[in-house]
Amino acid sequence: RSNVDKPAKLQFGAPRASIDVSFREVIMGISADSWIKRRQITVDDYHRMGEVGLIGPDERVELIEGEIIDMAPIGSDHASCVNRLNSLLAQAVQGKGILSVQNPVRLSNHTEPEPDFAVLKPRDDFYQKQLPTAVDTLLIVEVSNTSERYDRDIKLPLYATHGVPEVWLISIEQKTLSIYRTPTGDRYQHEQTTDTPGRVTLFALPEVSVDLSTLF
Repeated sequence: RSNVDKPAKLQFGAPRASIDVSFREVIMGISADSWIKRRQITVDDYHRMGEVGLIGPDERVELIEGEIIDMAPIGSDHASCVNRLNSLLAQAVQGKGILSVQNPVRLSNHTEPEPDFAVLKPRDDFYQKQLPTAVDTLLIVEVSNTSERYDRDIKLPLYATHGVPEVWLISIEQKTLSIYRTPTGDRYQHEQTTDTPGRVTLFALPEVSVDLSTLF
């Protein structure tokens, strides 16, 4: 057995908060944040961990603010929605952008999410030489089932902070489409949510529109 332990991964929704609070209470009421020093994993560290097998090839994880996060398993509802949207987006952006499906986007030295879709600026090498960054991204789409709160409260502010011009959050449970545009700080100035999506024009590609009336 190897002496190198696999790194701990955080699963969204795990009861970390209650564990941390109890620990702080034991340590004489002193905040753990005042003395615990956490080492953030860089994107380069993260990739090396995959290369040496510390992260398995079949593990669904992403790097968020220096921490490795387990992604929710893909169920049939999620897969069906992704397949349907893949067909609609691929037809709409053909020749205008590159549709990247469940692939990483490097936002910073410590953050590399894997959104369900990213529409990228065209490039001859299809991003073979380096992963796309926020400045290469025209649209990001997250399809949520059990991960809706995580996508909205954690990932959406990161997309805004790094200047992704437009994000769609699709809630399978609520059967809603939320569109976020014009990032300012860690928020988007314009938000629209509907349970009857129709034809939507991409903010960064005004000549491209997608008929989402069959999405749900």
